[in-house]
Amino acid sequence: MNFYSLNEKAPKVSFKDAVVKGIAPDRGLYFPGKITSLPIGFFEGIESLSNHEIAFKAIHQFVREDISENVLNIILNDVLDFDFPVNELEDNIAVLELFHGPTMAFKDVGARFMARCLGHFSKEKANEVTVLVATSGDTGGAVANGFLGVEGVNVVILYPSGKVSDIQERQLTTLGQNIVALEVDGTFDDCQKMVKTAFLDTELLKNMQLTSANSINVARWLPQMFYFLFAYKQLKSKNKEIVFSVPSGNFGNICAGMVAQKLGMPVNHFVASTNVNDTVPQFMESRKYEPKPSTATISNAMDVGDPSNFIRIRHLYKDNFDMLKQNLSSYSFTDAETKEAMLKIYMENRYVTDPHGAVGYLGLKRFRENHPNTYGIFLETAHPVKFLDVVEETLGKSLEIPSQIQKVMDKKKKSIKISTYQEVKDYLLDRR
Repeated sequence: MNFYSLNEKAPKVSFKDAVVKGIAPDRGLYFPGKITSLPIGFFEGIESLSNHEIAFKAIHQFVREDISENVLNIILNDVLDFDFPVNELEDNIAVLELFHGPTMAFKDVGARFMARCLGHFSKEKANEVTVLVATSGDTGGAVANGFLGVEGVNVVILYPSGKVSDIQERQLTTLGQNIVALEVDGTFDDCQKMVKTAFLDTELLKNMQLTSANSINVARWLPQMFYFLFAYKQLKSKNKEIVFSVPSGNFGNICAGMVAQKLGMPVNHFVASTNVNDTVPQFMESRKYEPKPSTATISNAMDVGDPSNFIRIRHLYKDNFDMLKQNLSSYSFTDAETKEAMLKIYMENRYVTDPHGAVGYLGLKRFRENHPNTYGIFLETAHPVKFLDVVEETLGKSLEIPSQIQKVMDKKKKSIKISTYQEVKDYLLDRR
């Protein structure tokens, strides 16, 4: 399996090299050279398979030249040690809970998978690898937890000052060891731009091996297809047309779902639900892709004005807008609409969503207005307690703090404040 750059100006590489490099030398995202559909029998008998067996079958074709079956099984055992339940809330509407991992966010799967892959690869050579990652919220905590203590790997996380929740900030600034947090005076887009600039900085690249743990990295991105398959397994017996509504910021999650579809998963449509950062909803209306500066919202993990992974989605559909339109709808919602949905879901179903899940619910409801015969699943991508202030204020109730969160509440924050790319570069060169 070769991976190639979507900018098509860099050599093809192996899975291992794509993971270690993070982004191609021509600044393009890596993409698998081929996606081979799984046998029809796999989906016909999926109810009889364990989550581990499903994940192995789904990911094996992409990694088999670089990771043995034995090592892949060990990695998946470590990564998939929690549940991915689907709960029906209303007639033909269910929620897929992705917050039962160690940092209570969907990114635990991809971050842990990548950490174990990189840890495996780093054993093969003496050179240390520096993971440089930008976060708009949950990525930082998931990456910090996934890579904590991994030998041969140092992690540097850039996050926008004052634009992540208190709990999110604690999860990425309190672990220490091989984890360092750079607090950026700016937006997530500024953080992401700094990371991308670092990957093109020849002086940096001469002095260290850099890689990224954002969803631009194939080892972070591809494993996210697992939970779409897990959800399909749980709902196959419904015998209805399934639609996934995915709260979308950088669009890696929904793109991974589309890869699961390319593997043969019988799902006909996806809904990309966004907050007011509506670059993709506008594109789906106008056919013009016009990125813009991000706007801060209560669903901060989706505060992305130029989503990196949308180019992968366009590539999946050969940049054919009409083909994409058949498979993807996209809607945006305000903070006021999000809070209203959170309250509605709680009052009618006694179910607590976080702001991102509420946006996913809104997108699903919008789509089903014209497609009432579908069975919709929206993704609850983080535990509501991670957005404690807005959830408690909106619902007028106190939330119980889970043990995963309690253990970071009393730890002392440690971050390095920066405002320019040069400060990032100086820090990396000073610590090499």
